[in-house]
Amino acid sequence: MRVPALVPRLRPFTSTIFAEMTALAQRTGAVNLGQGFPDTDGPAGMLAAAKDAIDGGLNQYPPGPGMPVLRQAVAEHRTRYGTQYDPDTEVLVTVGATEAIAAALLALVEPGDEVVLFEPYYDSYAASVAMAGAARRTVSLVEDPVSGRFGLDVEALRAAIGPKTRALLINTPHNPTGTVLTRAELEAVAALCVEHDLVAITDEVYEHLVFDANEHVPLATLPGMAERTVTISSAGKTFNCTGWKIGWVCATPELVSAIKAAKQFITFVGGAPFQPAVAYALRNELAWVEDLRTSLATKRSRLSEGLAEAGFAVRPSEGTYFITADVRPLGFTDGAELCRALPERIGVAAVPVQVFTDHPDQWRHLVRFAFCKKDEVLDDALRRLHKLTG
Repeated sequence: MRVPALVPRLRPFTSTIFAEMTALAQRTGAVNLGQGFPDTDGPAGMLAAAKDAIDGGLNQYPPGPGMPVLRQAVAEHRTRYGTQYDPDTEVLVTVGATEAIAAALLALVEPGDEVVLFEPYYDSYAASVAMAGAARRTVSLVEDPVSGRFGLDVEALRAAIGPKTRALLINTPHNPTGTVLTRAELEAVAALCVEHDLVAITDEVYEHLVFDANEHVPLATLPGMAERTVTISSAGKTFNCTGWKIGWVCATPELVSAIKAAKQFITFVGGAPFQPAVAYALRNELAWVEDLRTSLATKRSRLSEGLAEAGFAVRPSEGTYFITADVRPLGFTDGAELCRALPERIGVAAVPVQVFTDHPDQWRHLVRFAFCKKDEVLDDALRRLHKLTG
């Protein structure tokens, strides 16, 4: 039987390292610092709002674009950045940010177009580009030799843009490196988008999880970008409810209409009782989010210092849930080999950064750890990691 044409395009993405590491962690009882989801619940008021919605009978299909109460709350939330969106025509509720990204690419990119990604990139990006029938071009973030920060190579980005380039897919705060792109870096991106008439699709799910003096700057706020930017975010990382899968798109009516046309044939609609609960959280629980951010900054330091004491060379994390660490000081050269050995060897699961790239050799020495876990979980993992040199 002939294999459907889509299958070969997706085969590289169908067996991910996440599934492998999860299975290893479950089989060995390892502490799983590989997966980026928290082990505590979100704000009590939000959880109560979801329960009330279920008890109130809100258990059938919501409107296709999303419930009006949530679209209005999202529009209100974006005003914190100085942007204005019409909740009726410029906001679309999706089943998480992952669906929003896939629907945006399916709607806005034609077969044969090129999409530029910054690597390392979240693994669903490459799969979504493939499903759209497009080709991906990658631009590697570049490590500063002094600070260890991974920043944008503007000239490499300029060189990657060609006559077939249709869109840039940008993630800041960035998973897996923890980089928060600066205003200057984003201004350079914006200038190239305007110069080449490109659509920018921005994944901003970690927008509230930014540490120290770093600032999240939405690309849509920069000159010339409001009309060409698809801004994507979600509730999962902001409110510790990754399993609810409530995301959203903000863009011009023309872009939202196109994305909605694709989205409605993917999942149709998302979870009805969760939508008013997320609307409640956006309006009432941002103080809780600030406490979460403060807590995560402390956890970041806890894990970073512990990894350094265990012998890793730790890179800075400016945002997100993640820290990357260099395994070479411990005598290892391949992060993937180490990650596959860690669960059985010492009982810890992590993820190699090389699996997020098209050029694995230059990222082979780095692994990613998640610090969105309880302190006792982090401490247990660190005690185990010290056995690598013990």
